[in-house]
Amino acid sequence: MNYKLGFLLLAGMAMMACAPDKESLTWYKGNLHTHTYWSDGDEFPEMVLDWYKSNGYDFIALSDHNTLAQDEKWKLITKSPLYEESFRKYLEKFGEDWVVYKTDTGRIQVKLKTFAEYKSKMESPGFLVIPSEEITNYVAGKIPVHVNATNLQQFIAPPNAATVVETMQQSVDAVLKQREETGVPMFPHINHPNFGWAITPDDMTALKGERFFEVYNGHPLVHNYGDSTRPGTEAMWDKINIAYANRNQPLMFGLATDDSHSYHQFGSSFSNAGRGWVMVQAKKLDAASLIEAMEAGRFYASTGVTLRDVSFENNLLTVEIDEEPGIEYTIDMISLKAGADKTEAISHQGARAQFKVTDDYVFVRARITSTKQKENPFQEGDFEMAWTQPVSAN
Repeated sequence: MNYKLGFLLLAGMAMMACAPDKESLTWYKGNLHTHTYWSDGDEFPEMVLDWYKSNGYDFIALSDHNTLAQDEKWKLITKSPLYEESFRKYLEKFGEDWVVYKTDTGRIQVKLKTFAEYKSKMESPGFLVIPSEEITNYVAGKIPVHVNATNLQQFIAPPNAATVVETMQQSVDAVLKQREETGVPMFPHINHPNFGWAITPDDMTALKGERFFEVYNGHPLVHNYGDSTRPGTEAMWDKINIAYANRNQPLMFGLATDDSHSYHQFGSSFSNAGRGWVMVQAKKLDAASLIEAMEAGRFYASTGVTLRDVSFENNLLTVEIDEEPGIEYTIDMISLKAGADKTEAISHQGARAQFKVTDDYVFVRARITSTKQKENPFQEGDFEMAWTQPVSAN
């Protein structure tokens, strides 16, 4: 079977299958885009995992650039009080028996733990560590094209393609080919399309086999909201799905991620942890179950809003918010009518809204905005939000 076609058929069958009984499902919180000293992050992987574990996350993928953290690597600690102190905290937390380091001419070098080592050390019942790689290219040496691969089993080298579309497609194809060859569930997703203004909506609509992209990314340089001449990622999302629907291609789903790099300096000019995540409704906490749920659309993206319920049964989309005292909410039901070339929104005030998705609609999704300001936001003045996945009439 052609692996792109096989992935589309598999995703389509998952969407058409009867939804599992809600009583058998659990909500799991996770982040799929995170960095450490294995690439351009500024912290040891165990310390990063400890932060997420201590802050209520159920699963994490450390997605360092062009590596699966399998080789030997030594990190020369930056000669500054900030990073030397962070090393001492690492040593104090994990001990001399775990931390391998040496000092040469007054500089500290630390042997980084491999994926197998830090997974074994940090994973526990209720906390899953998933292998991941950010396949990282710079087309023509300057245009950043980054594709994450979740639950990857073998390293994928960045392709050497001439255009942005070819680069994305070759990375997507490589992940789907590995999935077919290994039989292990895994998926690619397109990262921060507006980083460097690298990826246009037309670039994204040209893709085949891609089901996920970042509608929200917490890095300060990714232009989530676009500018006066270029669309933000949420506007891109609808344009992509209009094109996908017109050619009967499964709809694109939207992720929220941290893309965290900075663990010692904080503020809107740093890429900090805790800005964006996904909530996945799965049968159990393992990579296969999480991926199955996400491919079926049983998840939402969030920067702080928690949903008590998001369901699509008998063509009725229901969204119910787990309210916080004193906080108000707006639920926008964003729909594309058959024959239309742009979406429209119907706003509901309150913590619960429903939308009947008839054959008159190509797809419907929900955007939830609260009046609670986001702590340590992507951009000053941001409010906590959430996004559900687009659905179509059965």
